[in-house]
Amino acid sequence: MIKGGYMGKILRVDLTKETVEDEALPNEDVLRKYVGGTGLAYKYLYDEVPPSIEPLDPESRLILMNGPLTGTMWPCSSRYSLVHINPDYPKSAGNSQGGGFFAAKLKWAGYDGIIVQG
Repeated sequence: MIKGGYMGKILRVDLTKETVEDEALPNEDVLRKYVGGTGLAYKYLYDEVPPSIEPLDPESRLILMNGPLTGTMWPCSSRYSLVHINPDYPKSAGNSQGGGFFAAKLKWAGYDGIIVQG
């Protein structure tokens, strides 16, 4: 576990290659710069998806990310962010927020997020 509430790894699912792999989170400086699930998810989207990619292309990403407070006793902290390329507005990204038990269960399983590609 990384100091500050992060578990230290994400799950990368590649539907084209049919693989599932653990991947380490970036270093602590990056985590401080892109605080929370939404900021970190946007960083991954910006770094991995070129602007010419369409929402349903195999090179696109669907990124679910927890924040550092997810899974704690802090009120209303069981939230996750879903970041993706926006199909309604070309060349833009969109995000959604979700709640319930999924985010906390993902964190308790040892993951800060899931990146789906392919």
